[in-house]
Amino acid sequence: MKLKTVCRKLYDYVRYDLKEIAFPSSLPDPPNTKRLRKLTLKDYYYVWKEGNRLYFASWVRDIGPELRRLKPDDYKKDMDEDDKPSAEHVASDKTEPSTLEELAVAARGGMETLKPVLQRIYMIRASSYRDALKSFIQGYQEGIKQVMEENAELNSKGKVGGTEKPTSSS
Repeated sequence: MKLKTVCRKLYDYVRYDLKEIAFPSSLPDPPNTKRLRKLTLKDYYYVWKEGNRLYFASWVRDIGPELRRLKPDDYKKDMDEDDKPSAEHVASDKTEPSTLEELAVAARGGMETLKPVLQRIYMIRASSYRDALKSFIQGYQEGIKQVMEENAELNSKGKVGGTEKPTSSS
């Protein structure tokens, strides 16, 4: 071969084949796919801004209409009189703080006050888990009992007067 041909083939190998061996490209897109246009800096900014707004809105305790371009407390101002909680409900909320509020108060008090609150929360979770497991086991046992009774009925129907029905064996 000529030197020029060898150099061209070597150049093509390094330029195309070696690059594919070292850094393989993915399969090409199917012909019917449409490529998305590249975003401008302004579009990136709007996407980033909207994503952050939704992210921060998700940290609000009362997730509601704020995800529909409202400020987090706007829906409380627009609430009708019918939707407002009754005085008895508000009074019961004031006497019994939520778990989150209780944790916040205990956390301010330090580790000595936080430890009993956490223990109580874990005990409540453990008891609810235990109760759920007991009810599941009870339902499972009832289901097994029903299946066993159905099988016993089917077996008793298969027998006539203590003898088995003749079966055709051919």
